[in-house]
Amino acid sequence: MSAAPVSAALPNSPPRPVEIALLASVFIIAACGLLYELAAGAIASYVLGDSVLQFSTIIGAYLFAMGVGSWLSRFFERQLPAHFLRIELLVALAGGALPAMLFLANAYTPGAFRFLLYALVFLVGMLVGLEIPLVMRILKRNVALKDLVSQVLTFDYLGALAVSVAFPLVLVPHLGMIRTGLLFGLMNATVALWALWLFRHELRHFGAHALACGLTLAVLLGGFAAAGTLTTLTEDKFYNDRIVFTAASPYQRIVVTNAPGEGRAGHRLFLNGNLQFAERDEYRYHEALVHPAMASFTSGGGAPRKVAVLGGGDGMAVREILKYPGVQSITLVELDPAMTTLFTQNPTLAGLNGHALSSPKVKVINTDAFKWLEETRDSFDVIVVDFPDPTNFNIGKLYTNSFYALLDQRLSASGYAVIQTTSPLVARQSFWTVVQTIESVGLRATPYHTHVPSFGEWGFVIASRRPYRLPTALPEDLRFMNLQSLPLLFDFPQDMARVPAEVNRLSNQVLVHSYEAEWGRVTH
Repeated sequence: MSAAPVSAALPNSPPRPVEIALLASVFIIAACGLLYELAAGAIASYVLGDSVLQFSTIIGAYLFAMGVGSWLSRFFERQLPAHFLRIELLVALAGGALPAMLFLANAYTPGAFRFLLYALVFLVGMLVGLEIPLVMRILKRNVALKDLVSQVLTFDYLGALAVSVAFPLVLVPHLGMIRTGLLFGLMNATVALWALWLFRHELRHFGAHALACGLTLAVLLGGFAAAGTLTTLTEDKFYNDRIVFTAASPYQRIVVTNAPGEGRAGHRLFLNGNLQFAERDEYRYHEALVHPAMASFTSGGGAPRKVAVLGGGDGMAVREILKYPGVQSITLVELDPAMTTLFTQNPTLAGLNGHALSSPKVKVINTDAFKWLEETRDSFDVIVVDFPDPTNFNIGKLYTNSFYALLDQRLSASGYAVIQTTSPLVARQSFWTVVQTIESVGLRATPYHTHVPSFGEWGFVIASRRPYRLPTALPEDLRFMNLQSLPLLFDFPQDMARVPAEVNRLSNQVLVHSYEAEWGRVTH
């Protein structure tokens, strides 16, 4: 089959094989281009936080680079199929390796991560911007302009739609970020191989192009085969301890490490690179989270019968709640089913929570807590809110006055809600922003804090309609809390005392900005 141009095409003639192949290539090109953009944005969010900022800047830089590539395409005048083939191979290598290179940079040269991120985004975006104009100019030889534009744009948008759905739901959860990037690099390389065959009669240096295609495919296939090793290298360096479990869900990257031995942290859980608990001292955090509210309710003359836990898919908070025999039901609302499955079925991790999630008293609901509060009509004596810190706007909405107003509606008349609330020492403004936001919906806010060695000084807030009273009794098997030391948790020294703060609303999300600023001073 010759791909040489013809002088005219019949208006109603069926599409030629070359045209079909190139339009199919447009679909793959669009899918690959968007995949690289999404991967860069997701990795930037993992490493740098603030997903809205990272995706906005990545998308802006990528689109700008595509514009530069489109402008540069005007300088490609001859041997268009050869240029197209070479650009496909470059996109395959740069885009396919993008996730692996970024993870390696974060693990071994974290200071260079941001520079490499935007350098790769610009390079890949520019190359992708070159692709479509070259395809259109090749197709223009045989297709009328109006049909050309509509066909190319249709396949371009279809490719983008396909990958935007598959990326969070299928690709990352099942392949991981590194394998996903390499897979789509292989798809770009396959388009180049396809072009090699389609335009074999036009290429002046067929042998050199064939060798380049073979080498590119070999590199990407080798990378795909070694993706597990690459992932282990990057994560072992990043987490330091031995990794015993990893999983990528549509919501987050779950990593469990283990550092056995006296004085070591034991098992540690990381979500998107952020520490959630260390086996060595998690009991301090979870006892402080649960017992001031639960024991106070019990000391008031009645046992909390219905309890809800929002977040806390590791089951540690549920373990503490089950120390109150009067509790009849616990509703655990956790967005990510991978978390609750892991801490129910993995023998080691389920052992850490005392197999709490298998208790007949526990009902697990995997859904968004904000949505669940809007839809449920149940009321609860105690609600434990154990979300990650507000590192981005998706989590930040769970710290807004809108969320706390819904929380208020789900509390019984004498009920307590307790909210984990970051560090009042490191993120003082953020801590008191949460307190101010709780009070803005008419709830009383009773803040307190404790020291958790893995985290440092950590804060919590009890929200209620009635005044909080210190409990007169605690469960007997606690390792950290007792009645003598409990009042000290509610005393704030001068460097953690209240400061003026705004209300965190869905419309402003001031908490996310203050959190990023305060923790950024510590981590950078």
